[in-house]
Amino acid sequence: MSQPAAQRWNRRKEARPQEILDAALAVFAERGFAAARMDEVARRAGVTKGTIYLYFSSKEELFKSLIRQAIGTTLSDVAAFAERYDGSARELLISMLRTIGTVMRTSDRIVLPKIILAESGNFPELVRFYRFEIIQKGMALFRAIIARGIAQGEFRDVPPEHVARLCVAPILLGALWRAVFARFDPEPYDIEALIETHIDVLLRGMAKEA
Repeated sequence: MSQPAAQRWNRRKEARPQEILDAALAVFAERGFAAARMDEVARRAGVTKGTIYLYFSSKEELFKSLIRQAIGTTLSDVAAFAERYDGSARELLISMLRTIGTVMRTSDRIVLPKIILAESGNFPELVRFYRFEIIQKGMALFRAIIARGIAQGEFRDVPPEHVARLCVAPILLGALWRAVFARFDPEPYDIEALIETHIDVLLRGMAKEA
């Protein structure tokens, strides 16, 4: 038996924000932030432009919401896992790098950092938002894990602030490679192997001397 029309409408209404975000991602990926138009997002989402403004007050807010959902949610999940984790800092760091690496390797949303970098000169507010909403939170997570490992005697005494940036650098490289250069590779680059090599080199660099 088919669902009542009112029930189908309510389900459709609840799905709209996600449908709009999915459409926005496609448009931003193709056109960048400056050239993206809300009309095109609306067309791809199958809604009117006015409907978009019921959920997102501007193109800037739509882009920020996309970043929160696409990257911020993963960071929040990893942070919650780290807070509950009672094992070694070494294993926690490995798990965190692999989790973020998997998202970077498989998600189509890795185009967002590229857009931020490409349009940073014209949209400093978006850069500021990304800096504090994503980068700062990610750096804090890595710093805390490194400091925990030092305190527990797992890592040698290295500067957590610098090591946190070293943790992120290959992941950012992999994301930018996928978004910009991968289409010109004669064969797909093994980003999973990059992450595993990164983990190996990083842990060896932080290991306490015997």
